[in-house]
Amino acid sequence: MEFGHNQRFVSRLTQNTVAVILAGGRGGRLANLTDWRTKPAVPFGGKFRIIDFPLSNCINSGIRKMAVLTQYKAHSLIQHMQKGWSFLRGEHGEFIEIIPAQQRINQKDWYAGTADAVYQNIDIINSHHPDYVIVLAGDHIYKMDYGTMIARHVSCGADMTVGCIETPLDQAKSFGVMSVDADGVVTKFTEKPDNPDAIPGRDDVALCSMGIYVFTKEFLFEQLAMDAANEGSSRDFAKDIIPFAIATNRVVAHPFRDPNTGKQPYFRDVGTVDAFYEANQELIRECPELDLYDSEWPIWTYQAQLPPAKFIYNEDGRRGMAINSMVSGGDYISGSIVRNSLLFSNVEVNSRSLIEKSVILPGVSVGENCRIKNAVIDEACTIPENTVIGEDLEKDSKYFYVSPKGVVLVTAEMLGQNVAYIR
Repeated sequence: MEFGHNQRFVSRLTQNTVAVILAGGRGGRLANLTDWRTKPAVPFGGKFRIIDFPLSNCINSGIRKMAVLTQYKAHSLIQHMQKGWSFLRGEHGEFIEIIPAQQRINQKDWYAGTADAVYQNIDIINSHHPDYVIVLAGDHIYKMDYGTMIARHVSCGADMTVGCIETPLDQAKSFGVMSVDADGVVTKFTEKPDNPDAIPGRDDVALCSMGIYVFTKEFLFEQLAMDAANEGSSRDFAKDIIPFAIATNRVVAHPFRDPNTGKQPYFRDVGTVDAFYEANQELIRECPELDLYDSEWPIWTYQAQLPPAKFIYNEDGRRGMAINSMVSGGDYISGSIVRNSLLFSNVEVNSRSLIEKSVILPGVSVGENCRIKNAVIDEACTIPENTVIGEDLEKDSKYFYVSPKGVVLVTAEMLGQNVAYIR
């Protein structure tokens, strides 16, 4: 069966699927960007949050039964979802349930791992009577039709199917690598191997897990119950569930490919400050790999009712303009230059300032005569006039976070500002 062509088959499967989105991660590698928010709540792309991408994938794939599991500093994530994701109709069997860590079973700890997070909510998932469960990470940036993956899972008679990306062998050492046979059946899973196994017939790439898993419901519940009974388990899908399932059942790899071109689409783990900065910077290119203007696969989100961006003054040394940049609603560029940068909503840049190769999150105010380069400015920062950021990294490192690649991250707390702002 050609999975992408029998739409009635696929739609029937997605209608009987519950998506479980793991959105409780601390995201410590994002440094101070996650001081006050969980990683899936971090703003991305000018108007979105990271969680919007897997949620939009579900909606666009025809999956309208979703459970979002939260834990670490989830208030802004919950607030965002309540404002922007309340359009589903319960009377039609559609929902997004926000499920915080509740110690729902007889144990003292919160979620002990990704598998434990799902295990603690088995009763909630089961109450919706799904045939299939798709488990998703809430902190990756990509566009993917989950329907074709679920169809492959069913057609192959798999107990578990793992979404995979093709990765050059020298880079695969940083990922979980799936060793497969010629039919795509997984024979081994190795976490961050020194010598990754290549794909059969290709000696240059390996299949790496995307952290996307499709299960037949009964099999998932059975595996989670056995894992919970194993005192030596770390309660993690990658470390515990996958290796055991491979040894005892049929696990299939699903390569992430464009059905029309056969090429691998855009996928980013923005788990570090450098990766976050680079992924946002990619969007301002003339033809970015991630197309946010794709009307056939829209990214849904909450957006406030804001006026258009405004640029004022047109005189030498005081000209409001943006070049090779993206700006958002409510932005106010007053006699300043924005170059090769991405500005989120409600950003104010005052006269004779220069912002270059930077990512400015919502609600930031930049004073007069500032120069900001190669920086990420967190929400609600007020940058004092005459401030220079990104030109002297040794000096910057005394006050701000400087990434391994020289990106300067600035937060309100680093500036000595206590802001009443939900981030």
